[in-house]
Amino acid sequence: MKNIEEINNLKVKQIIAQKKHPEFFPGDIVKVGVRITEGKRDRIQYFEGVCIAKKNRDINSSFTVRKISFGEGVERTFALYGPAVSTIKVIRSGKVKRAKLYYLRNRTGKSARISEKIKKKIGIDLETKIQQVTDQNVVAPAVGEVKAEAKEEVAKSTESPKKEVEPKTEATKVEVKKEEAKPHDKAVPKKEEVPQK
Repeated sequence: MKNIEEINNLKVKQIIAQKKHPEFFPGDIVKVGVRITEGKRDRIQYFEGVCIAKKNRDINSSFTVRKISFGEGVERTFALYGPAVSTIKVIRSGKVKRAKLYYLRNRTGKSARISEKIKKKIGIDLETKIQQVTDQNVVAPAVGEVKAEAKEEVAKSTESPKKEVEPKTEATKVEVKKEEAKPHDKAVPKKEEVPQK
């Protein structure tokens, strides 16, 4: 006999395999696609607001979304794994210190705003699939080749690069003297050398 908890866990796994909901927390602005049946037709109606509470109870998990519509606060509680919820999209992550944001019921306007959580990007895409290492993917070099490559690298690192020294000629000496004589030197009067007899 299976326990009720085991049955619930199996059901949750089946639902997660079909629908992939993103991970969200209280304080996040979420857009929930709700399935509505009108007669024989089905349609999806979106409800966008701040998630003010979230209960994690296996298959009985639920979350509450609050929005202000025409000046009135409207709250809806959705079953996370229920058939009525078709999609959940996180629009903005909020920076909060509580699990239940019921204090927002008494606030309106600027005081009801929640600051945005800035996520640090590492530069690694977490959704990329890791390839399994097989014999076809990786061809290991022979042991002798590895040792020879290591010796070559050591030899390259020990050699110091030799600097080529240019021989100084009279032409380079004249260029150096021209560089030393700058236009601002003209302001200072030079003493003329008198040839000695």
